[in-house]
Amino acid sequence: MSGNHHSHDAHHGADHADHGTTKSYIVGFVLSVALTLASFGVVMSGKVPHDLMMPGVIVFGVAQLIVQLKYFLHMGLSPAQRSNFAIMLFTLLILAIVVVGSLWVIHNMNANMMHPTSQMVPVE
Repeated sequence: MSGNHHSHDAHHGADHADHGTTKSYIVGFVLSVALTLASFGVVMSGKVPHDLMMPGVIVFGVAQLIVQLKYFLHMGLSPAQRSNFAIMLFTLLILAIVVVGSLWVIHNMNANMMHPTSQMVPVE
């Protein structure tokens, strides 16, 4: 019976290896809070020029995405994580196709619609 218990522990240990430690979760949490506060500070401080606010928020948002993927979802380029990474890339590709396609359709609809204020000529 102890042999079966030992193999269960070894299997559980292998599963546990993919999870983070308490220290890595704390580091991820602190980085996430810092990046959130930095984004908030960019907008609310009044010290960042208006033209740089959106790029600043985007940079901090992408940085937070990377922190979340690394510290909480444990995404990486290791051989054990390649399938998860490939699935994430495929998901991002599908999302990009949907978003860009939607924007393209909306832009073309707007460009090709008859606008009543510019097209209508009063009849005398």
